[in-house]
Amino acid sequence: MHDITNASDIKTLIDHFYGKVQQDDVIGYIFNDIAQVNWPAHLQVMYAFWEFLLLGSPDGYRGNPIQKHFDLHRKHPLTAAHFDRWVSLFQSSVDDLFAGPTADTAKFKGYAIAETWKPKFDGPFAG
Repeated sequence: MHDITNASDIKTLIDHFYGKVQQDDVIGYIFNDIAQVNWPAHLQVMYAFWEFLLLGSPDGYRGNPIQKHFDLHRKHPLTAAHFDRWVSLFQSSVDDLFAGPTADTAKFKGYAIAETWKPKFDGPFAG
């Protein structure tokens, strides 16, 4: 296996990861049924987001991802278990395809996002 080095690698990772998400018993329904994700559009955004985070692409993601999740949380409460499952699927997707320093960074950033966001969705002040 090789490390994540370019936009093509990011696309491969994100496609693989969201393929798992769509089929997942724990979080798949949130994406497919609750959020009713427009997959082609969402994947384009995720490619840009992860290219920015991992490769420093100057044309990367510009948006407010947490607000989109707060909006979703109002429809269907997101829990720590949902974020834990998300990060588990993300990290296993990285491990399925890549090895190296950028792959390790991807796994850490996924974990950091989940751990930072979990408390924001828990309790009376969530979202």
